Amino acid sequence: MGWMQDETGLERTPANYVPLTPLSTLRRAALIYGDEQAVIYGAHRKSYREYAGRCTRLASALAARGVAPGDVVATMIPNLPPQAEAHFGVPACGAVLNTINTRLDADTVAYIFRHGDAKVALIDTQFLPVAEDAIARMDGAGPEIIEVPDEHGGFPATGRHITYEDLLAVADPEFDWIMPEDEWESICLNYTSGTTGRPKGVVYHHRGAYLNAMGQILSWRMVLRPRYLTIVPLFHCNGWCHTWMMPMVGGTLICCRDITAPAIFDAIADEGATHFGGAPIVLNMLVNAPEDQRRHFDHVVEVFTAGAPPAPATLAKIEPMGFNITQVYGLTETYGPATECTWGSQWDDLNSADRAAIKARQGVAMPIFEQITVLDEQMQQTPMDGKTQGEIMIRGNGVMKGYLKNPEATAEAFAGGYFHSGDIAVQHPDSFIQIQDRSKDIIISGGENISSVEVEGALMEHPDVLLAAVVAKPDEKWGEVPCAFIELKDGAGVDEAGMIAFARQSLAGFKAPKRVVFQELPKTSTGKIQKFVLRKTAAALG
Repeated sequence: MGWMQDETGLERTPANYVPLTPLSTLRRAALIYGDEQAVIYGAHRKSYREYAGRCTRLASALAARGVAPGDVVATMIPNLPPQAEAHFGVPACGAVLNTINTRLDADTVAYIFRHGDAKVALIDTQFLPVAEDAIARMDGAGPEIIEVPDEHGGFPATGRHITYEDLLAVADPEFDWIMPEDEWESICLNYTSGTTGRPKGVVYHHRGAYLNAMGQILSWRMVLRPRYLTIVPLFHCNGWCHTWMMPMVGGTLICCRDITAPAIFDAIADEGATHFGGAPIVLNMLVNAPEDQRRHFDHVVEVFTAGAPPAPATLAKIEPMGFNITQVYGLTETYGPATECTWGSQWDDLNSADRAAIKARQGVAMPIFEQITVLDEQMQQTPMDGKTQGEIMIRGNGVMKGYLKNPEATAEAFAGGYFHSGDIAVQHPDSFIQIQDRSKDIIISGGENISSVEVEGALMEHPDVLLAAVVAKPDEKWGEVPCAFIELKDGAGVDEAGMIAFARQSLAGFKAPKRVVFQELPKTSTGKIQKFVLRKTAAALG
């Protein structure tokens, strides 16, 4: 259907069809941006020609060690040059890259090594003990370790394994990259956070990785030669595909091992960082940084934030500091960002609080997605009234291939022709999506649904609050009631009664927390608050 009556001789040929892959972007950049800065970290300053050359050597070295097309190569590396190089060097030998969360325990790492069948693992020296422990639990059947020391970061080589630089030194600089014959070939394997049960292995293809990287250039209004600061961990949705994005626009990747306020301000002031992505906790860290940790800069820094809905109070405080915040939303299963809170000129004259309220929405589908909308349990469109709740559903080229070795979970996730996000949201009359909660985080009190996000936003307005998380606490009368866990700023003086009273000023009585616990909040490596831990604590409060 849709073809002309006679299309004889109009088939695909090498001249008019090439499988989409991020690999092509670095080969192009090595030619046209050859002498320009590609990757920097301390004294490590590599041009695009050198960057591509190091990726070529990595591909050659892995192939020489028996890594065949379709094999898995794992990494446990912070946001450093070798982790960026692996994003090109591993697929350039036909292999599949598995970037592992550096904060996982040895038992989970052993599971991932085993489930993904990793053949080789590039391991930063800091995380060698965990990786070695993981392989010991596998009775020696684990991957071969290549040690990736970081002298600049304070982690010199141990001498227990061949090092990354020694590996590259003996590799073939003329190795011919193995480009995908089919853009549906797997490029990466990413494991979900696994807060309930074992993590699932999410498989990406070359086409989706290319399109997601390309699409975000549009969404971020990015021009040539941006200077991108790596705050999003490169093990998290491959850094939202941003490492693959940079060669498309001749950008510079500014690597950052430890994510701290001084490190971010220094990168902006000294290295001219123009863009970074990060969870709302990163924004909060900058807003609350003491004056002696801040640096002056005179350009606007564009920020993608995701991972949890940012509190309007945080957004209102950070923009006057020189940051333009765009909220994006996505999941591991969508290569990272899938929606964007696209700003419209009709909102230019809003006051700070109203601007922040608009920016707290998750927004609309990014250009590469076919459809992202809110559907009810019968897979029907919910009314776009800003009130009726449903589940965010996603269709398009930026959705994963599926879950590795788990066809049942894959079929469940794709039921009805959409990817089921598990996020509960409303849609406004302008079609903008706004998350109310994860389905498991909705609090049902006396039959009424309470959005933990709404309660958290109210609590974050209090000047003493650094971070707030709200979960359900079992209650004999109401079934569940809101329980707030709050991390206070230094020198704060508010108590439980005062915080509850503050919340009731802006929330209906049944939505206000019935208990408030002051403590440091447990967080994942990507800055998400671990609500499953807090739910257990709340249940134990009685």
